[in-house]
Amino acid sequence: MARHSRFEHFRWVGDKRTQLVYDTDAWTEQSTIDEIAESGVGICFGPDTLAEARNRGYTQAAPGMVRRRRLPRA
Repeated sequence: MARHSRFEHFRWVGDKRTQLVYDTDAWTEQSTIDEIAESGVGICFGPDTLAEARNRGYTQAAPGMVRRRRLPRA
C-alpha cells in the first residue's frame, strides 16, 4: 500500500481520538489512514518508532480493533 501524501515520510501514524497507532507499511485498509488525514487528527512521532508511540500512550492497532472516539485534547 502506498503511504498517504500527508504521512509519506512517517511509518507510524497515530489517531488522537482513539489513541491507536497504525503501521502505514503493514496496514491494509487505506480508508482508515485517509480518514485520519482528512479529519486532521493524525499525529506523527519522532523518532518514528513504535516504542515512541507507546511512550506517548498509544496502542498498536490491529484489524477489527474498535475503541470509542473522543475529541482530541490538542
